[in-house]
Amino acid sequence: MVDATANDIVEDDARARSNVVRLVAAQALTGANAAVIFATGSIIGAQLAPQMSLATVPLSMYVLGLAAGTLPTGWIARAFGRRVAFMVGTGCGALTGVLGAVAILYGSFLLFCVATFIGGLYAAVSQSYRFAAADGASAAYRPKAVSWVMAGGVFAGVLGPQLVQWTMDVWQPYLFAFSYVVQAVIALIAMAVLWGVDAPKPKPAERAGGRPLLEIVRQPRFIAAALCGAIAYPMMNLVMTSAPLAMQMCGLSVGDSNFGLQWHIVAMYAPSFVTGSLIIKFGAPRVVAAGLILEALGAGIGLTGVTAPHFWATLFVIGVGWNLAFVGASALVLETHQPNERTKVQAVNDFIIFGLMALGSFASGQLLADYGWATVNLAVFPPVLLGLIVLAITGWSKIRKRAALAATELSDRGV
Repeated sequence: MVDATANDIVEDDARARSNVVRLVAAQALTGANAAVIFATGSIIGAQLAPQMSLATVPLSMYVLGLAAGTLPTGWIARAFGRRVAFMVGTGCGALTGVLGAVAILYGSFLLFCVATFIGGLYAAVSQSYRFAAADGASAAYRPKAVSWVMAGGVFAGVLGPQLVQWTMDVWQPYLFAFSYVVQAVIALIAMAVLWGVDAPKPKPAERAGGRPLLEIVRQPRFIAAALCGAIAYPMMNLVMTSAPLAMQMCGLSVGDSNFGLQWHIVAMYAPSFVTGSLIIKFGAPRVVAAGLILEALGAGIGLTGVTAPHFWATLFVIGVGWNLAFVGASALVLETHQPNERTKVQAVNDFIIFGLMALGSFASGQLLADYGWATVNLAVFPPVLLGLIVLAITGWSKIRKRAALAATELSDRGV
């Protein structure tokens, strides 16, 4: 007799694997777009802004767009399907490149901030790639699906900074202007890739029902997942957005900055080839904890010197830590919702993460300008400690709950 359930699982995972291939490619292309903004945003900001303390505002606008786009992305995906959300996102990516180039050509700081904000909207959509990879997949395959899609960022780490290096001087004296034109083209290529993703519009039954959102987000496991994601990403972003300008302030070259950012992005995504397996073997909470500890270690390296190798090592170690913490936290989120609750829960999770990241991002430029690179690194330690404490409390509560259930079962049996 054929096991229909087993056959369904095989078919669902085969569909998920097919989607993963496209989502990996899209992650690489979208990540390259983000790399252009992070590699150039604070430098262009310093050139166009009326004062140095506003230099990182374009990057903060990117993060603000990222936060602002999370809930609308979830609504679009829930109402019309993920593919429509993907098309809207890549359209924003193309518009970012066009507006960014025009802003540089005309020396408009305000228009450049608008461009990076729209780039953040594109990034908000791209954050759903990791969750889209898990749609319909078996519980055993989901962590690997999320992890593999994140691995696409490795190619972004190579492509993005190199793209800046190859194109930044094409339209002299307008540094980086042509980089943004190429960015628009890359977004259109990503649009073509994502069009083939098998993500049908949700059926009415899938859009209805589910538990109240408040009930879901009050779960200790969701709280731990969202909080750790909201620590891992903003702390990494704080260091990453400050590093290019800090390196310039220390007399290092744009080439040094691009090299550091390139390997930072590789470090952010290369562990994804094994992170899913680590989550399956050790559990998501332990992987998240390891990631947070590595982020603190990277910040510690940043306190030991301001040579190029110090900056590179800081960015690399923090990148690895971010991967473990963020992918692990994403896997935890998948354990907290039912299939018909996924888009709203995932959108709320990302809104919490990127909303907090946006608030911190606006302070990063002032923090660097007023207090220096060392203070940027010191700011990483308190949130990391908080995340580790919450993980420990959540794990302890789970152990107590299991012990109580075991004791109840023994009591029911009369043992």
